[in-house]
Amino acid sequence: MKKFLSFLRGLAIFLGLIAALALWAAAPWPVLLALAALIALWMLLTRSGKQAASVAGVGISTLSQRLGSSSVVVIGIAGVVAVLVAMLSMAEGYQQTLRRTGSEDSVIVLRGASAAEVMSTLDLASINVIEQAPGIARSADGRPLASPETVVAANLPIMGGAPDEDGSVQLRGVGDRAWQVRKQVKIVEGRKFETGKREVVVGSGARRQFRGMQVGKQIRLGSEMWTVVGIFKSGDAMDSELWADAEMVASTYRRGASRNSVVAQLTDAKQFKQFKAALAGDPRLQVDTTTTSEYFAKQSETMTTVIRTIGIIVGSIMAIGAVFGALNTMFATVATRAREIATLRAIGFRGFPVVVAVMLETMLLAMLGGLIGGALAWAIFNGYTASTIAGGVGQLTFDFRVTGELLWSGLKWALAIGFIGGLFPALRAATLPVTSALRDS
Repeated sequence: MKKFLSFLRGLAIFLGLIAALALWAAAPWPVLLALAALIALWMLLTRSGKQAASVAGVGISTLSQRLGSSSVVVIGIAGVVAVLVAMLSMAEGYQQTLRRTGSEDSVIVLRGASAAEVMSTLDLASINVIEQAPGIARSADGRPLASPETVVAANLPIMGGAPDEDGSVQLRGVGDRAWQVRKQVKIVEGRKFETGKREVVVGSGARRQFRGMQVGKQIRLGSEMWTVVGIFKSGDAMDSELWADAEMVASTYRRGASRNSVVAQLTDAKQFKQFKAALAGDPRLQVDTTTTSEYFAKQSETMTTVIRTIGIIVGSIMAIGAVFGALNTMFATVATRAREIATLRAIGFRGFPVVVAVMLETMLLAMLGGLIGGALAWAIFNGYTASTIAGGVGQLTFDFRVTGELLWSGLKWALAIGFIGGLFPALRAATLPVTSALRDS
């Protein structure tokens, strides 16, 4: 019967722990701040709370005497938080770069059922129909602000890599209206390419990623040599691309008169439904139409999910190690303070204040580790430039983004590790037989 009751008690603790962690993960910061305030008031105003504060104060004051064992907890949790925040900041930077690329008042038209530009093909007749659809803004000379574009993958030598090590870059063939449709793209060095010539302008991100991207240099794209004539900056995913004349790109890569997509500027974001309905109702077309903001947000979903999943898995594995480190440290602490705890309980201190005191000590170490880990992640990774495959075509260059929300998530992870690592030693301290502890000590 005792074994069964012990099993039920252990199961209840386990289920309670899972529920507490789930609530902790889901709770917003105002709720957690209110919880901390309630604990502080309990410790100030109630007898049990004052007992807990007294015991915790004694334990915390002796941390300097246990510097080695305490640092195990701090360093272990700091490592977990640093790795977790770094991985999540990679996903955040990738997602933000793609989300900044689009807008609600511009659209992208692809062949029906195409998941990305590279999978789409639009013939010349379809392009002409799309350009005349209602809702498209027009330039000063009356032409529709619609840009038929060709997207291909080109290979270029990677910066800092071996001489024969190539990476994939997205080469976008555009016309003169592309600069009006994408107004955020600005030439910062050199000039725009000229129509009918094998000239390219290079995004600032691609310039950092590949060799030979200086103005005046020649690079090989496909089977032809092209001249770099300018550098542009857009502050979004376009920075990772090369732009050239659409006709020359189509000729080099044998694409004929077809294009992968049409990107158009609407007169107003409210015109999107009318524009989409007009294309959907035209029997000559079989196309999918989305705003550019929605399109690029979808392009980021898969990679963002993969990066975040890897980060959480790696963080969880490291967290398990940190929990065991905290358990060992706090069990050892409870063992060395067994006589002290037993004496306190013998003179009237209850078990619950003892549990809270040991938990507070562990949570303090965990919070310190979380702050150190977050600071390291911010100092090392915030603004760090990386690149990865995007849209199945070329490498997307982006910066890691260590945001306040990610730092808060890292701190919550640290405190959760501290909670688990301190709970069982705390229960041990509260249930330690007083007579045995006094006699053995």
